[in-house]
Amino acid sequence: MKKLLSLLLAGLLIAGCSSTPTNNENGGETAKPNTSASVINVYTRDGSSGTREAFEGAIGLEELTQNAIEVSSNGDMATKVGNDTAGIGYVSLSTDFEANNIKALSFEGVVPTVETVLDGTYTMQRPFAFVTRAAGDFGSDEKEQLVAAFIDFLQNSTEGMAIVESAHGIVDMTKGTPWAELAKNHPIVTQDNSAITLVTAGSTSVSKTLQAALEAFQPMAGNFQISMNQTGSGDGYKRVLGDEKDGANAADIGFASRNFKTEEDVTNAMTTGVYCIDAVVAVVNKANSLTNVTGQNLNDIFAGTVTSFTDVK
Repeated sequence: MKKLLSLLLAGLLIAGCSSTPTNNENGGETAKPNTSASVINVYTRDGSSGTREAFEGAIGLEELTQNAIEVSSNGDMATKVGNDTAGIGYVSLSTDFEANNIKALSFEGVVPTVETVLDGTYTMQRPFAFVTRAAGDFGSDEKEQLVAAFIDFLQNSTEGMAIVESAHGIVDMTKGTPWAELAKNHPIVTQDNSAITLVTAGSTSVSKTLQAALEAFQPMAGNFQISMNQTGSGDGYKRVLGDEKDGANAADIGFASRNFKTEEDVTNAMTTGVYCIDAVVAVVNKANSLTNVTGQNLNDIFAGTVTSFTDVK
């Protein structure tokens, strides 16, 4: 009997050390940390994610492994990989790596930084794009004018660009114009706008830069209200110009961490463009010894042909 109990206890201990993802109490998947970090747990975003599109395009991935663990947002990705010593995923360069216990990997021997993105040597990058509702479709002239003022602040002002840069968005500060000059074109900012709520939607990757810009602009533009509902790049267009623009999920400005697709017709928008550049960064748990990956390494890992970190050459 003692021998049988010992064998059962040993079996439980071995099972407890597995790196296989298990269902949590809410029905989602949570990966248990693998202290050996030899078997790879692949994390990915959902199909509507602009980050996923940019990442898979950069590494030439044609078919993702069926064992990939899908996460809901940029923040969720950072948290999950940070809690899994066997995990690998990808996030925006604007992510707080230290706070999430993750490490950014060099790509093709190039460290992801603002400088390497701007000079083009770090090639896994993408735009942070925006699109607004059509002119005359904001519910009021005041809201339309306020949206136009915010976009000008975000995209063109020295102050707005500096705030985006401080939140780790990548901008060319030489192209900025002082807000005091731009504000002359937007008299709406001089009045009380506390009854107006600006609603944003789309990419979760833009959240950090967007929130910083909105909160900085708010007291400069009549203390309007802010409602951010970032759920993924695929929703950015839908909720301002697409099939959800007049429903409960309607928004004033939609964002995508990629260029808008051909089928996302933005020609009717009041305005559309790019306000900064971002890099997509492959990440692992901080305890992982891996420091650099190639496109082929990542393709092999995310396709499932390489399943152990010891085989990453």
